[in-house]
Amino acid sequence: MRPSQLPPVVKNLLIINGIMFLLKMTFGTDDLGRNILDNTLGLHALDSPLFKPWQVVSHMFMHGDIGHIFLNMFALFMFGGPIERLWGSKRFLIYYLITGLGAAALHQGVAWWEAQQHLAVLSQYGVDLDEVKYAASIVGGDMQGANDVLDGIMRNTGVPEQALVNVFYDQIGVIIGASGAVFGILLAFGMMFPNVQLMLLFPPIPIKAKYFVIGYGLLELYMGLSQRMGDNVAHFAHVGGMLFGWLLIRHWKLRRPLM
Repeated sequence: MRPSQLPPVVKNLLIINGIMFLLKMTFGTDDLGRNILDNTLGLHALDSPLFKPWQVVSHMFMHGDIGHIFLNMFALFMFGGPIERLWGSKRFLIYYLITGLGAAALHQGVAWWEAQQHLAVLSQYGVDLDEVKYAASIVGGDMQGANDVLDGIMRNTGVPEQALVNVFYDQIGVIIGASGAVFGILLAFGMMFPNVQLMLLFPPIPIKAKYFVIGYGLLELYMGLSQRMGDNVAHFAHVGGMLFGWLLIRHWKLRRPLM
C-alpha cells in the first residue's frame, strides 16, 4: 500500500507520531536520564505533582525509542487502513481516541490500586506523603536534593528503603505510546475481519485474525497479572485498549462485512 492510498486519519496519525518522535530527539534528558519531552507530555499518575491535564491525550503521541514507534506505527499502517475504510474517518478517529483514553484509564486504575498497597506500608511508619511528592517534583532537575529528602524521611521514620522507593516511583512513573489505541485497532480488525489469515514471524505460521487477537489479549493479561521484575511495559493499557474497543463496537452495534 502506497502512502497516497492510506485513508486520511491513519495517514495523519502516522505523520503526527513521526513528527513528535523527531521533536523528542531534539530534547535532552533529566537527572534520571529520561527525555524531557517524555516527562512533559507522558502520562503521570493523577495524584503525582508531575501530572498535567494535557498528558491524558499527549502521551498517545510519544514513544520511547525507534523500535517502540516502529512497531506501533507498523500495526497502525497494517490494520488501521482497512478499519478506517470500513467505518469511515470520523468513526475511526473517535474509536482511536476512546480506546487510547480507555487504555490509559485502566492502566491508571491498576496503578492506583498498586500504589495504595505501597502507601499502606508507609502509613505504618507515619511517613508524610507530601514530602515524597516534593521529592518527586524536583527529581528531574535536582536529583541530589530529591535523594536528600528521601534520606531524611528514612532517618526520621525508619521506613524501609524499598517501601519508600516504591511510593516514590509511583509518583514519578510515566507511560507513553499509542499502544493502547493500536491494541484497540487490532481488536477491531479481529472482530471485523476474523477469518483473514495473518502470517506470524515467530513461528512463521499463518493464523486467523480472531485467534491471533484472542491469544495476544490473553498474553497481555497474563503478563500484566504476573508483574515480572524489570518489565516496564504497560500491559494493562494494552488490555484496556482491547476492552474499550470491544465495548465501543458493541455499543455501536457494528457488524463485520460480508466476505
